[in-house]
Amino acid sequence: MPTHDLSQPLDAAGSVYPGDPDVSVTPHATHEADGYRVHALELGTHGGTHVDAPSHLLPDGRDLDEFDLSTFAFDAVRIDCTDYGAREPIGKDAVVEALSDVDAGTPTDADAGTPTDADAGTPTDADAVVVHTGWSAYWGTDQYFDHPYLSADAAAALAEAGLHVGVDTPNVDPTPSATGAGSDDEPEGFPAHRELLGSDRLLVENLHNLGALPERFELCAYPLPIRDADGAPVRAVARVEE
Repeated sequence: MPTHDLSQPLDAAGSVYPGDPDVSVTPHATHEADGYRVHALELGTHGGTHVDAPSHLLPDGRDLDEFDLSTFAFDAVRIDCTDYGAREPIGKDAVVEALSDVDAGTPTDADAGTPTDADAGTPTDADAVVVHTGWSAYWGTDQYFDHPYLSADAAAALAEAGLHVGVDTPNVDPTPSATGAGSDDEPEGFPAHRELLGSDRLLVENLHNLGALPERFELCAYPLPIRDADGAPVRAVARVEE
């Protein structure tokens, strides 16, 4: 089964959400001085390609180590949102239409396996939606933080359908701009995060290389086994049926 690496590289040149710890990879021991090689790695729990736990925003939300490991192998559907521009919201209607365009059979509830309102547009047996904006091309630049984002009603629709979410951006909500972009009508307070994490969904952020994928694939995003983790870096990989 072909695999595709969907992870951004971990180094000091990559993008870090404003205010989060920087990524640092520095020599600790060298062949010349010590006879072996070791690097010291420093980063936040939301550094690089990573997964958000509900406890990221919710005091009573679950930590990553409270989820069964099998949860992090998602039956995913990719929706194309590459027409969206800088800091443009992706609304519920657009998400529903994109999901409805996926030829995956009768809409079902991803958790219960039963038919849902057709307006939900949830593909049969999918448990995650991956939003492809193309914004990963700006990784390591200020423009990366001016990405499109999910509206609260789009996030609510995905949460109601029982879907986890992956994005090729640093955030499902607007990110503080490094270029001075943004407007007063942008939402505050992480509403898309709250809709999804409040429904016990997982978010995989800073994905890469989504344009190489078909509409349906298996997304494997296993987190580092950090105790009581509100998030953790992952090596995100897509497995594609031939």
